[in-house]
Amino acid sequence: MIALANILVQGVLLGALYGLFAMGQSLVFGVMRMTNTAHGDFIVLLVFGLVALTGYAHLPLALAIVLLLVIAFGFGFALQYLVLNRVAVRDPLPSLIVTFGLSIVIQNVLQQLFSADPRSIATGGFESASVTFGGLTIGYLPLLTLVVTVALTFAMQWLFGKTGLGRAFRATSDDRDIVRLMGVSHRRTFAFAMGIAFVLIGVAATLYSMRTAVSPSDGPSLLLYAFEAVIIGGMGSFWGTFAGGVFLGIAQQIGFYIDPGWGIWLGHVVFLAVLVARPQGLMPRTR
Repeated sequence: MIALANILVQGVLLGALYGLFAMGQSLVFGVMRMTNTAHGDFIVLLVFGLVALTGYAHLPLALAIVLLLVIAFGFGFALQYLVLNRVAVRDPLPSLIVTFGLSIVIQNVLQQLFSADPRSIATGGFESASVTFGGLTIGYLPLLTLVVTVALTFAMQWLFGKTGLGRAFRATSDDRDIVRLMGVSHRRTFAFAMGIAFVLIGVAATLYSMRTAVSPSDGPSLLLYAFEAVIIGGMGSFWGTFAGGVFLGIAQQIGFYIDPGWGIWLGHVVFLAVLVARPQGLMPRTR
């Protein structure tokens, strides 16, 4: 029973990180219907941005995180407004090509600037601190990741359901032509959505860089985890994205328990099984 409880607890904690990876992707798809193939590389880019702020600019970690999130919002807003709005059309192919090109550029620029060596953020031992409860050992950093992911999921649901900006997001997602007739700029709305998505990416990058070392070429694997969590949970649903990440994390933990080489593989198998049996995901957006 302890082994089963440990699998479930560690799976939920790992899945919270995957859900956090995927939240920005879910927002981008939910508002713009755009699949961002550079999503994982944006996570890595912001990881190295935090490395530069703490390691080269010598800023305190708390200040560096706040500054990173501000920069992330501005960068995401500008990227969408100046570049991605040009390809934000009903046909998904242009955005796929552009974001794929951005992925290649980001990987090569980071390797030129920082080399291929993995980097991480020093937290003074917080990343390895843990508490034991009922025979289960729970790390403080994974627990913090779970709390942050749940809080951000609540926040995004509130933003979309209770605010004027959320109504603008939903209306623009449904019919951008009608929204323009109402005097709302869909380009600016898309830019705000991407800015918020980059803030979510910045939070994910911060917690991930505290957890493990990150190299410039890690983007595609992070994109895969985010994409699987979104597909399992259901496109455009924030609670679905969280559930999809947890589902994926538990599947991987079961695989790791059976054999250390099975963890990632079993997660992919579960993703394919969900895709075949329920292609709309576990909790698809129905509105």
